[in-house]
Amino acid sequence: MDIGDCYRLLGLRSGASFAEIKASYRRLVQQYHPDLNPDDEKCKEKFIALTEAYKLLQTVVPPEEIAVKSHSSSSSSPSSTSSTSSTSSTSSVFEDSSTQVASPPSVSTTVMPHPPTSEDIEERLKWKTYEQLQRFLQEKRFPQAIALVEALAARLPGDIEVKQWQAISYQIWGRALIAQKQLPKARIYLKKAIKTDPHNKALFNEVQRDFERLGIKF
Repeated sequence: MDIGDCYRLLGLRSGASFAEIKASYRRLVQQYHPDLNPDDEKCKEKFIALTEAYKLLQTVVPPEEIAVKSHSSSSSSPSSTSSTSSTSSTSSVFEDSSTQVASPPSVSTTVMPHPPTSEDIEERLKWKTYEQLQRFLQEKRFPQAIALVEALAARLPGDIEVKQWQAISYQIWGRALIAQKQLPKARIYLKKAIKTDPHNKALFNEVQRDFERLGIKF
């Protein structure tokens, strides 16, 4: 698999940023995860290929935050480098309790932690909800999963990842309804999946195949 194939497999243009690669990988592995598609060999193969592509791209596309830190470090002055070295030496004492040396009382300092911002709280809530969503889907508790992700989408209406989770949840529920022969209801949820994430080509193709299983045109 070459680099171009990796980008295409993840549905990205050549040269996409690390953040774009990571977001696309997360979305697609949620869709093709074997736990959510039992007995589906094609989904399993797709999941493996996506993981291999992501690992390969990680070796050639460094995370932006690493690149920024590297640039900042290289552009610092000698005095700041010396200061950084001194700080790192002090920090290592706290990181390794086995080598910790007590400081004289005159230089000890109490550092008060910054209170979490509203953005921090929302981000923690988002990923805690995602973990619960995964459990609901794996346990086939689809109505609870739908209610949970819809509540999260209402709280974070502009979050692209949440929209993707919502669309995939609709599709998974739609597939389960097909298996239960509840075809009219399955059609409703499959259409909701496309409406929720209309620019997701991979999802569109999957839903189109689901409609073929229903025996009706998309």
